[in-house]
Amino acid sequence: MKKLLNSLPFRLLLGIVVGVLLGQIFPLGAMKVVVTLQYIMGQLITFCVPLIVIGFIAPSITRLGKNASRLLGVAIVIAYTSSVCAAFMSTGAGYALIPHLSIDTEVAGLRELPEVVFELNIPQIMSVMSALVLSVLVGLAATWTNSKLTCDLLGEFQNIVLSVVSKIIIPILPFYIAATFCNLSYEGMITHQLPAFIQIILIVMAGHYIWLAVLYLLAGAYSGKNPWEVLRHYGPAYLTAVGTMSSAATLAVALDCARKSKVLRKDMVSFGIPLFANIHLCGSVLTEVFFCMTISKILYGELPGVGTMILFCVLLGIFAIGAPGVPGGTVMASLGLITGVLMFDDAGTALMLAIFALQDSFGTACNITGDGALTLMLTGYVEKHHIQENGNLESPIL
Repeated sequence: MKKLLNSLPFRLLLGIVVGVLLGQIFPLGAMKVVVTLQYIMGQLITFCVPLIVIGFIAPSITRLGKNASRLLGVAIVIAYTSSVCAAFMSTGAGYALIPHLSIDTEVAGLRELPEVVFELNIPQIMSVMSALVLSVLVGLAATWTNSKLTCDLLGEFQNIVLSVVSKIIIPILPFYIAATFCNLSYEGMITHQLPAFIQIILIVMAGHYIWLAVLYLLAGAYSGKNPWEVLRHYGPAYLTAVGTMSSAATLAVALDCARKSKVLRKDMVSFGIPLFANIHLCGSVLTEVFFCMTISKILYGELPGVGTMILFCVLLGIFAIGAPGVPGGTVMASLGLITGVLMFDDAGTALMLAIFALQDSFGTACNITGDGALTLMLTGYVEKHHIQENGNLESPIL
């Protein structure tokens, strides 16, 4: 029970419930305090976004350089392709389905929030896109020049940023989300859009199963083996991922499930499953894309443009590979894209964080289950290229 009460999903859920209830009863004076606190917390979170980008992307690139091999390159390509294609499928579904959902974009009847009592502006050290480009260039250059000092420095910086996220950002998230939902409840937005939230969760879950079917069918066609012989063993891993919301916590179960398959090479299981648990986030990416599009429609009255969504999906695939281990999952790692590419404000960002975190247990389960399909693809690849079993393979954990 104590573990449940201390978990991030529970605290976020509690923050949402408390925020909605307080928003119904708070007077104008109290709402001025809530709006101001939400603004300050939003400024702090936004300031940390470029630090998260640099702290996780650059060190991950240097580690990829150290573990570079043909098989690792193949694994990264298929993981990135799976995530990006899942994002594009979700985008297509968003354009096709969201306009027909019961989303009321009219603001008539909504109460107006009070102004912020005082503004504490905390500007970012650089823009998000500048941070992304800097991370890629520094990471690649450090690898090319074999600069051990820079690589070690980037690794230490990653630990510093992780500490900031773990000890500052994550603890204030429930309060930030509580304040945001208090604002939305005060305005009346929550009661207007509750049916839409239920619909999108059901649609996203259906999307997970569709994408898993696509992955396993493709893996079976490429490898020439029966994909069901892999998928049928993955029930325990799926349920564990739903319960823990963590790829890392599910890794031992996923390895056990994959080893039971008769069609997967044992060395590919040892190599692929730990690797894909860190870089293959197709379910989380699919979820985030559809939620972002829906929230854009709810809060801003329109869907993002096609060009914007293409850029968002392509970059989101990079973040999914390059920034594993960030607390809060994919959406925490990609805050910069949500604010910098989709141009979400504080309300949109907080709503995205809350809904994503509460539902991403199913996204994590999709990620983990999809790893079996990608490992089947790797098995087919090494057999087609006659790579000897246990032939100098490492299992890099990014």
